[in-house]
Amino acid sequence: MKDTRSADGTLSTSEAAALLGVKPATLYAYVSRGLIRSEPGPGGTRQRRYHARDVQALAARQLSRRDLARAMQGAVQEAVDGALHWGSPVLESALTQITEGHLVYCGLDALILSEDATVEEVAALLWTGDRQGWVQLPLRARLNLSTHPPAAVPVEAFGYALTHAGAHDITALDTRPEALPAQAARVLNLLYATLERHEGLPPAPDLPLHARLSRAWGVPESSGLLRRALVLLADHELNVSTFTGRVAASGGASLHHATLAALCALQGPAHGLAALDAYELLDHALRRGPQAALRDGARRSPGLAGFGHPLYPAGDPRGGALMAALQQSHAAAPAVEMALTLQETVRQDTGMTANVDLALATLIHALRRDAGDTLTLFALARAAGWLAHILESFRSGQMIRPRARYVGP
Repeated sequence: MKDTRSADGTLSTSEAAALLGVKPATLYAYVSRGLIRSEPGPGGTRQRRYHARDVQALAARQLSRRDLARAMQGAVQEAVDGALHWGSPVLESALTQITEGHLVYCGLDALILSEDATVEEVAALLWTGDRQGWVQLPLRARLNLSTHPPAAVPVEAFGYALTHAGAHDITALDTRPEALPAQAARVLNLLYATLERHEGLPPAPDLPLHARLSRAWGVPESSGLLRRALVLLADHELNVSTFTGRVAASGGASLHHATLAALCALQGPAHGLAALDAYELLDHALRRGPQAALRDGARRSPGLAGFGHPLYPAGDPRGGALMAALQQSHAAAPAVEMALTLQETVRQDTGMTANVDLALATLIHALRRDAGDTLTLFALARAAGWLAHILESFRSGQMIRPRARYVGP
């Protein structure tokens, strides 16, 4: 810092203002606040002189604060950049915790819940904090689904139903706190009724949700296995589809339309469609052997479908629990045997562990369902979690609207 002091150790107004990078009015404010001492200038003038040491000390403090602010801004931006890519938490939530390889719903271990809890109980737990808080809807609360256009696959039918209900259900925009659980139950029931219609069956609202799914798929003997899968996949914190649903809800979209937003976001190859790739890998292995399937799978993409998960470096507990149940109920199924072979081969060759996508693909194979039903099951299961996050977003009353850091020209 250049020393511009006069012989008496003072600076003129222009010199002091230039040194601080401020206008004279700001300099006068510093004097009035006692930050800089001043004294009269030469006799016969109205000029003031400012103590150079005070000015230089204040300039040094300002520079230090600017450097600190830049450093903090950089650190914050780096943290935000990382948080939006498998990084630090960016929203507060009381629903699901993923830590040290454990998945917990509202304080209860999801794997333990999957042993006996129903979909309704887990949904109620996530929506209200009370496992017994499910709202039983009267039959008259169900919408007429006959007006929907025919759909090629169930997920497409879900989209039609949510769009229609969001526009025609007179309670769709009722966001009173006491009405929200019933609204969520209506949406979840709507999805199962839509699947029944898609499969050409009359609705069965008196059955538990997992039993409605097994009935629709014609596998009543696997009802318990489907219940376990639906519970294990019910929620997974701020994944792509869940975050999308929360953003839509924060803008005031109805439960139906916020759920529709989440359903759309589910249908990406890095999210819900990953189980389809795992299904194809398993199918390939059953036809040509595990080595050929793994070789071709590795060529297609750097990440092998059905293996690895950033949140579970030691292994996805959901996949492990579902595979263990499959070994008990379908031990002789070729898909189960091949999935276990693939798991061991990949573990020995790369150290990677299987995730829930491989287990989900194995389940659909073992039930002799089409590949697309991996997405059907995923959507039905995750809808309970979507609705929980949407309700939490409504209750918070906060708009999710981050700012962008402009990097263009």
